[in-house]
Amino acid sequence: MTAPRLRATLIALLIPAGLYAGLCLLLFFTQRSQVYFPVGESAVPGVASMSFESTGATLKIWMVERPGSSALIYFGGNAEDVGASIASFAERLPGHSLYFVNYRGYAGSSGEPSEAALVGDAIALYDRLQGRHAQISVLGRSLGSGVAVQLAYARTVDRLVLVTPFDSLASVAQSHYPWLPVRVLMLDRYESASCAPSIRAEALVVVAEADEVIPRARTDALIRAFKVRPRVLVLEGARHNDLDGDPAYLAEVVEFLAARPASASQTEAAAVPTMT
Repeated sequence: MTAPRLRATLIALLIPAGLYAGLCLLLFFTQRSQVYFPVGESAVPGVASMSFESTGATLKIWMVERPGSSALIYFGGNAEDVGASIASFAERLPGHSLYFVNYRGYAGSSGEPSEAALVGDAIALYDRLQGRHAQISVLGRSLGSGVAVQLAYARTVDRLVLVTPFDSLASVAQSHYPWLPVRVLMLDRYESASCAPSIRAEALVVVAEADEVIPRARTDALIRAFKVRPRVLVLEGARHNDLDGDPAYLAEVVEFLAARPASASQTEAAAVPTMT
């Protein structure tokens, strides 16, 4: 091959390689803006809020406080205004205090979101609430499932609800961009499947049958990762962001959270066969 032809061949190879490398760098440096989509501050009539200080940030937590030991902490999706959901939960869960978290940078909370920050905030909030409530359940939706799983891994929670969850955010991204090395590039990975085997809380997984954001394979992989198989609700025809329209969603979640386990004596009695 002559020198001019060799040079032309090298240029032809280097240009697309350079463009690909540039795209990878762009993805790396802008990735958090593609994972987190903060919503603006909104008003929720009839619902109070509290300010919660956590590692250099002030978080706004929507809350409905009630007497009793039961509480629910709610972690929303990456573009969710969690205040829009608290009223319906408050109506259907009268025996629970509710704490709906606005992530850092979301809806009145300061700071910048990241996996380490969001999980750290979740643990700090749990530790603060533990003195008030002996039974704290956790619900995480979409991105929030990654936060909820890590909280349930780090602390003892009463019940765990995961709505449209995934085994790993890196795996979800890889399924959408198979031609990019996202597993190598991603900083916030939310490896829920790694935490799941150690979680002993009763769990409910809600699946949107027509989910266009979280591939079903990624949810199924998370379900398989639990040592104690979770209860699974599949909402037929539901997409990632419209499952609230299915009345079975809230009804099943409320039933799961409100149910109390049988007492030890009841369990033992049920296990002893009746002699005739």
